Amino acid sequence: AVDHCVRRFLLITAKCPKRQVLSLGAGFDSLYFRLCADGALDGTAVFEVDFPDVLNFYSTITYLFSGPVYMCSSQYRLLGVDVREESQTEEALSAAGLDWAAPTLILSEVVLTYMETQRSDAVIGWAAKRLPQSLFVMYEQICPDDPFGRVMQDHFLKLNSTLHALQQYPDLSAQRQRFLDKGWERCVCVDMNAFYLGLVPQEERDRIETLEPFDEYEEWHQKCSHYFILTASRGALMEQALLSQASGSVRLYHTVTPLPRGGGVVVYGGRSSPLRPNSDLFKLTFDLSAAKAPRPEAEKVQVEPMDCTGNPPPPRFRHTATVVRHKGEPRPNQRHFLFVFGGKNQSACALGDSSFLSLDQQHWTEFPVGGDVPAARHSHSACSYLGSVVVFGGLSREGEPLGDLSLLTPTERGFDWIRVAVHPPPVPRSVVFL
Repeated sequence: AVDHCVRRFLLITAKCPKRQVLSLGAGFDSLYFRLCADGALDGTAVFEVDFPDVLNFYSTITYLFSGPVYMCSSQYRLLGVDVREESQTEEALSAAGLDWAAPTLILSEVVLTYMETQRSDAVIGWAAKRLPQSLFVMYEQICPDDPFGRVMQDHFLKLNSTLHALQQYPDLSAQRQRFLDKGWERCVCVDMNAFYLGLVPQEERDRIETLEPFDEYEEWHQKCSHYFILTASRGALMEQALLSQASGSVRLYHTVTPLPRGGGVVVYGGRSSPLRPNSDLFKLTFDLSAAKAPRPEAEKVQVEPMDCTGNPPPPRFRHTATVVRHKGEPRPNQRHFLFVFGGKNQSACALGDSSFLSLDQQHWTEFPVGGDVPAARHSHSACSYLGSVVVFGGLSREGEPLGDLSLLTPTERGFDWIRVAVHPPPVPRSVVFL
């Protein structure tokens, strides 16, 4: 992902007479040598910065100059300096020939998160202030609070490499807002699943698939959901995106459910074809204050994938997804759940199962469901009513229109279905609105 961004930067700045790459915490990275071997560095100077103690490991080879500059050539500058010290860093970079006005790519590959968050925030703000024509690329971890995230944190803690930024910036939305707050004009942030599926060409993915047998997709997707690549930009380079936000897949017959307390909406399921139902979840949030401003921002809707734990229901379309309330455990106060009922998929003409997603914990939760359970159906309607759900109509497995009305109500331990008699009985129908 980082290599993609670097090569994209070199492509969009190919006509610039001078351009620079500033790598923070470069360590033993071979980026410069790989790019040099490919002949990709015409008109480019690469500045690699790390702690002097790190560079001293190979000082017998590289320490050719005095002061913080360990090596200096027309295309490559190696500096030993602590980037947390702004004045020292600026002085060292200026001495090494950095042009503060030239187009500059700043790289941070799992570097800033090892600093105290206040210090890393300062570095991000400093770069935005001092480099007005620049692009910032950062690769780090996210999602610290699920089981994978907790093990991930413990692993780095044992290595004496605490991931500081995770506590204040735990997800893509927080990281994006972090850069905007620190002076960057545009920011795109995607996890590695989205990067791989949205930005790696299909032919390259096909090539990777043929390298060797691979069957650990669950573990691979889990890890990729805990790492992200971010690009932020300033100045004329703001319009030259190194990353593009992966567009949501085309779908129909999905559900869009408003969340309580103005928390946005949840998009669930649907299909791209009758044989390809979806099971993914997205949360959409809206910046209403920006819409009311005298000059509203162009971007008012934010889309985030919801990474849920537990046992999800089968993929489906033509279902319903409605918010219900239940006291339950472990907390005595009422919690909100997304109740998914019915629908169909490539293997079932109609589904009759009930599934509950905790909106607080993003966890698929099992509840006992009793009472007069409605027949399996799809293309029906459902709406929230005083913490319960009203379900009406739809089509049965045989394609017969249904005209029954049922109420799902919370009980002490789960939920019960209650059949509601309506007089006169409504005309059986499907695709209705309540």
